[in-house]
Amino acid sequence: MAELKKLMGRPIVKDGKRTKFVNVRFTEDEFKDIVELEQQLGVSRTELIRMRVLADSRKTVVDSRVLIKYLDDVGAEMGRIGNNINQLTKHANVLSLKGQLDPLIIDRFNYLFNDYIKVQQALEATFRKIIRAMGR
Repeated sequence: MAELKKLMGRPIVKDGKRTKFVNVRFTEDEFKDIVELEQQLGVSRTELIRMRVLADSRKTVVDSRVLIKYLDDVGAEMGRIGNNINQLTKHANVLSLKGQLDPLIIDRFNYLFNDYIKVQQALEATFRKIIRAMGR
């Protein structure tokens, strides 16, 4: 009979083998938070804790579905604001052609429109920061 080769199982890992064990205790509320994050992100408890502890301190674990929903809501609201501005501009042009447009209304509109542009630029800068943070 030929000698049977002994099965060794999984190959032995030489580099990157995790040999150290850390035992951590949590309160009930902390543990509920961990389980909730684990389910939301779809990662194991071990991976979640490893990500949170070992990751760069500037990185934050974010549920991307919720973030995308909020960004979508903000984008939709900005679109509605743009439509309102267009309607006000058309109405002002009609009044201007009829000679019924008060100069104070023009000044007030320009002031508010400049504020809107500043808010939009700040929002765009925030979006860029979010996108950069997600890319890390």
